[in-house]
Amino acid sequence: MIPTIPQSEYFERIAKFQKRIKAAGLDACLVHGTESDFANVRYLTEYWPTFEQAGVFVPAEGKAVLLIGPESLKYAQGRSVVPDIAQLLNYRESAEPDYPGIPLATYADVAKMAMGKKKLKKLGLVGTAVMTLPTLKAVQEQLPGVEVVWADEVFRPLRWDKSENELACHRKAFKVAEKAVQAMLNEIKPGMTEFQAIGIAQREIYANGGEYEGHSLYCFGGDRTSNGISRPTYAKLKKNEIIQLNIGARVSGYSSSIGLPVYFGKLPKEQLALVEFGLRAHKFTFELMKAGANAGSIAKAYTQWGIDQGWGDYMLYGPVHGLGIMETESPWIETTSNYKLKKNMTYQIDTFFTGNGYGLRWERGCIITEGGCELMSEKFMSMDCCKLD
Repeated sequence: MIPTIPQSEYFERIAKFQKRIKAAGLDACLVHGTESDFANVRYLTEYWPTFEQAGVFVPAEGKAVLLIGPESLKYAQGRSVVPDIAQLLNYRESAEPDYPGIPLATYADVAKMAMGKKKLKKLGLVGTAVMTLPTLKAVQEQLPGVEVVWADEVFRPLRWDKSENELACHRKAFKVAEKAVQAMLNEIKPGMTEFQAIGIAQREIYANGGEYEGHSLYCFGGDRTSNGISRPTYAKLKKNEIIQLNIGARVSGYSSSIGLPVYFGKLPKEQLALVEFGLRAHKFTFELMKAGANAGSIAKAYTQWGIDQGWGDYMLYGPVHGLGIMETESPWIETTSNYKLKKNMTYQIDTFFTGNGYGLRWERGCIITEGGCELMSEKFMSMDCCKLD
């Protein structure tokens, strides 16, 4: 059985958000999303735009309205749990067709739909990191006299504390990812292209209940393993070098990722030593994660431990980032972080080190508990998993 988020939970989220909007002294918030960074919109409505962008207009008092582009009305009506939907030109696809003959709303129309006769004076913007210039211009032009402020922090913390339904989706996503990783370990061979290897993972994700990949899937070797972020290519897998795998599945909106370095043949001594240290660092991080722990203190302890172990020059960034609808989302755990971990927050323990022409990442997700953390995957955590021949 595939876990899902019940319709009632979406409306509970909207109600909680409305309380925060009111407490922040705002009349409403405009939440933005894109096809690639859709989390905020899907969190409130279950709607995931394709080609187009989307938004949600949420008043402090009144009803939420889903905002879509001109082409998606029937799709949105069949998917969104929010019944009130408005089509706006600025949410159209990037080819920017004119759509003559299709009646389109303005933000002033939307405000009336959501708020009735109540006047909109102060509007908060959410999803500002991905909000487009056409959207910003439309807000300015169609809502003259309305004060507009950045309001990401009014919304963002709602997504940090996961419900039991959300945790069930995450756990299933990791089970699917485990099957995909195991299939790759069983089937990849030297001479296979990175894309062919990724195809194995995609096959298993869709065959075992995943609705999509959790992120751009990683399988690449050689110097590109030293990249913090990369993509597979037509390059062929080779012996005697690190091959980085990071495989994630998405289930009912919620993401996962499992990462480990693998190799065929024999690794150079210094590379093998970094792989082994990375695994120790990965496991050390588990010990730091628990409810009540200060996030910044976790990052500082991890960093100092790595320096004390003699590997400080190989560290790139903090050891942990948030996990939810997006595989990478707030809150991060960095030396500058200043908040305490709470029960049922979810994270990716992301242990990345980069050397001279090589690097590696060990990664998996966890759920914060009172006494520590629940690993959502306990597989592929030994050096025996790394050597494939």
